[in-house]
Amino acid sequence: MKKLTALVLALCMVLALAACGGGASTSSPSSSTPASTTAPASTGGGTAAAPAENKGLTEAERKNEFITVGTGPTSGIYYPIGGAFATALQNYGYSTSAEATNATGQNIQNILNGDCEIAIAMQDAVMQAYTATGAYEGKEPASDLRALMRLWPNYVQLVTTKNTGITKVEDLRGKRVGVGAANSGVEINARMILAAYGMTYDDIQPDYLAYGEAIDNMKNGQCDAVFVTSGLPNATVMELGVQYDMVVVPIDGAGRDKLVSEYPYYAKSVIPANTYNNTEDVEGVFVYNIMLVRKDLSDEMVYDVLTGIFENISTIKASHNAADKNIDITFGIDDIQLPLHPGAQAFWADNGYTK
Repeated sequence: MKKLTALVLALCMVLALAACGGGASTSSPSSSTPASTTAPASTGGGTAAAPAENKGLTEAERKNEFITVGTGPTSGIYYPIGGAFATALQNYGYSTSAEATNATGQNIQNILNGDCEIAIAMQDAVMQAYTATGAYEGKEPASDLRALMRLWPNYVQLVTTKNTGITKVEDLRGKRVGVGAANSGVEINARMILAAYGMTYDDIQPDYLAYGEAIDNMKNGQCDAVFVTSGLPNATVMELGVQYDMVVVPIDGAGRDKLVSEYPYYAKSVIPANTYNNTEDVEGVFVYNIMLVRKDLSDEMVYDVLTGIFENISTIKASHNAADKNIDITFGIDDIQLPLHPGAQAFWADNGYTK
């Protein structure tokens, strides 16, 4: 009887242990538990989490895909940073090309036309295109625009020379002002900032040139002030500050308050002292750049593109100071207002970030 009792007890213990082992191998976190929005899955260098099964491409599939990166004019920083994205993805196994463009406006259109796979653009212009407001009022909403990732902040810089007497935005009345190429991100910024200060293009003499050309005109006395929207420092502005008695005009006061209140993608900021020839901080605003991606790309490819970007992030960081300081997986996606591509959403969720 004792032997029988011992056998029964032993059998019960074996069954209990088996049940516990099975539970551990099949249980999963509750679906109601939200993913973290503050802590990345990996830190220290911006390395992405390993791709989940079936969320990326195989090496053979990658070789069959061509990625064109929409950048910007060769005089700006979109071009070297966009070129670094192309190089990083080429190192990961894709065939790539970096295309010089007129920046945001053209890049938005190229994404919609399928002429490039990813492209850099300023978020204010992107959201206007997406909602058919502002510069895009009266057009069809660009509802197919999708975001891949956040990039670096673009500082709106209004530069002039001391001999013009321009020290504040309101002094632009009656002046020749470089506002950027027509419908470019810079030009959209210029239009919105003037409006915040109660002005329109009727109050100035607008010069629709890319800021590099407009600054050349200013050197020749053919332009009084130029809007430059760029990361810091901008090489063209830096050159102007070395050669001429340059003034960086503050964007501040009630006009700035109105701008930030009406358009949440703008944020108050300063251009730090000694960025150029400025001995003190200059009040201003910035707006983030984001990387757009074609909506019709597969979820697997978009996931894989992000994996390749962050596996080769050192190449991108080396391209410019603005990229080095501001492009990293640890910055997440909180600042992105445009909907993410589903493949990007899956990637960011796997790395600890959700919107």
